[in-house]
Amino acid sequence: MFEIIEKNEDTIIMMSDEAHFHLNGSVNKQNFQYWAPQNPHEVHESPLHSPKMTVWYAVGNVFVIGPYFYEENGITTTVNSTRYIDMISNFLEPELQNRRINNQNVWFQQDGATTHTARAAMAVVRAMFPDRLISRCGGVPWPPWSPDISMCDFFLWGYRRSHVYKGKPRTEELKGTICKQIGMINQELLERVEANFWD
Repeated sequence: MFEIIEKNEDTIIMMSDEAHFHLNGSVNKQNFQYWAPQNPHEVHESPLHSPKMTVWYAVGNVFVIGPYFYEENGITTTVNSTRYIDMISNFLEPELQNRRINNQNVWFQQDGATTHTARAAMAVVRAMFPDRLISRCGGVPWPPWSPDISMCDFFLWGYRRSHVYKGKPRTEELKGTICKQIGMINQELLERVEANFWD
């Protein structure tokens, strides 16, 4: 799938995704996969509407951008294409500029969620990363169900979850803990994650 990406020392593959961090200590299942030789046939009960925070990150070989919290007036909101475009334009783009990251070296990956692949959202992302978009309908197609090959899925969500929930944070503590834990990810760890990604 990534054969067309010319990888050199300046190439940055930035993988992005959202996840829900619930106050009851769970991360939404679509972002947190367990692989086992057999199905355990266990029932896991959880509250139907547990309070949560919807968080977006991007992981690269030299940085993590985020967290970005989808919220309005301190209340978590759902992700739609308008909010996604707002995040890309008013959070991601300034972050890349502040870090002096040249968009010409960045391959941006997003999954095939309809909020990401709506026409308006794709126009904004394509303008930022022309010919370097890894996505459904992008220059490099992204498989519709591929949790095992995204750095966010095989590394970030599980790794962060194990650290974020150690102190059983509540409400605003959860937000602060997520920010603190992301700040603790160092470049050596990211380089190991990227090496595993390419293997």
